[in-house]
Amino acid sequence: MRLTTRVVATLRTMRRMATDVAINGSLDAQAQAFRETFERTRAEIAKVIVGHEEIVEGVLVCLFAGGHCLLEGVPGLGKTLLIRSLSEALHLKFSRVQFTPDLMPADVTGTTIVVETEHGRDFQFRKGPIFAQIVLADEINRATPKTQSSLLEAMQERSVTVGGTTHELERPFFVMATQNPIEQEGTYPLPEAQLDRFFFKLIVGYSTREELALILDRTTTGETPKITRVLDSAGILAAQRLVRSVAIAPHVQDYAVRMVLASHPGGQFATPMTNQFLRFGASPRAAQTLVLAAKVKALLGSRSAVSFDDIKSVALAAMRHRVLLNFEAEAEGRTADDIVQNIIDTLVLDAR
Repeated sequence: MRLTTRVVATLRTMRRMATDVAINGSLDAQAQAFRETFERTRAEIAKVIVGHEEIVEGVLVCLFAGGHCLLEGVPGLGKTLLIRSLSEALHLKFSRVQFTPDLMPADVTGTTIVVETEHGRDFQFRKGPIFAQIVLADEINRATPKTQSSLLEAMQERSVTVGGTTHELERPFFVMATQNPIEQEGTYPLPEAQLDRFFFKLIVGYSTREELALILDRTTTGETPKITRVLDSAGILAAQRLVRSVAIAPHVQDYAVRMVLASHPGGQFATPMTNQFLRFGASPRAAQTLVLAAKVKALLGSRSAVSFDDIKSVALAAMRHRVLLNFEAEAEGRTADDIVQNIIDTLVLDAR
């Protein structure tokens, strides 16, 4: 009887180990497929976009983490082209909205109109361009705050409410926005509530001499690169579920938490630069962004768990738009990147 019990226990252990191996093997296969899909998507975008490798990777991290992306840079640097190229590589519904000072909220969300039917006049809702899966909000800071606010519900709840009726948006749903530097004429700063809903803010810089030469070779010779579709809705949603399954140790997660708390003036973990140059710090969405983006980085690095370096590598893009500078910072020419980078450089890795 004792031998039988031991045999049964051994068999149960073996079955449990076999199950664990199968699960881990399945996760490894999914992670490998994820990396291959990520690289294929990057390669398709590279057919059109020259350089800007970090920007392209940042946009793809937003995509697979399920977040929205804000690209900032002067006109003509390829921000709109990058997002359009991404939409061509994905089998998703795409729409583009050119934000202008006279754009109204109904031009984005849609409106109720009167139509003639066989039973007489009736009211029908006509959907606006927000009813897509990838929405390009081009030059978003050229529209008034009232129009900008038309995106708030869609970006957070993935729904649109018009005339008291809530309409669900098709998943996955992404807002990819471009904006010009605030210093340029005819721009309106985005409200803090809307900035906070963007997963990443990526700064697009100028091309190098070699990159500019390659751009001319591609665009002045009559050749038009053709982008191949890589991924559909089901594939993206599966990738997002895989990202959330990546492990993160408590002390690494605490590092992300302390990084956010270090941006709060007067707080326990605030740095001297935080206390001197910030009015407000990052919100809990910043911590969510740090962890989810770091999980994508872990998958790309063939790791089963998030590392401190994964958190560090995404901190600037995740937090630069979520901290608010004070007058002293502006007077001394300090930027949000300066303060966030100082937090990265000085924060202790493990506070246990």
